[in-house]
Amino acid sequence: MTLEPTYWTTVAGPLGPLLLTAGPDGALSSLSVPGQKGGRTVGEGWRRDPGPFRAAEEQLAAYLAGELKEFRLELRTHGTEFRERVWAALDSVPYGATTTYGEIAARIGAPRAAVRAVGGAIGANPLLIVRPCHRVIGADGSLTGYAGGLDRKTWLLTLEGALAPR
Repeated sequence: MTLEPTYWTTVAGPLGPLLLTAGPDGALSSLSVPGQKGGRTVGEGWRRDPGPFRAAEEQLAAYLAGELKEFRLELRTHGTEFRERVWAALDSVPYGATTTYGEIAARIGAPRAAVRAVGGAIGANPLLIVRPCHRVIGADGSLTGYAGGLDRKTWLLTLEGALAPR
């Protein structure tokens, strides 16, 4: 079995250098921030090539400047069927809004007892920023966990107007 090559590039921004990866088809497969819990790092044999990432780079720059509210990128992630359902539910949380882990569980038809599993799937989201896991907060309104760090979650929610500037 031949493994498909992984292409990568980094994009500078206010949250630190963002590591983007894609397969040969150019679909974005991950976006990681420095120090991210479970984030990717450049692997052996990966090919640095900014070419497949031009659209992602342009859209990320516009988003981080407060000029873009919805990403229009081809995404390709690989997760369990449950994780993919959770990640699809994240895609439906609009810019500037927040939701809770319980609301995500309800959206995918999971029982209330599945809130922890939903949290685990959200924590495993390979596409930070683009797939807006930062928009998920605790039922009490608290800014609970974010693989990229709570400072980045706060920054993103403030950018989107979901939090008042500090």
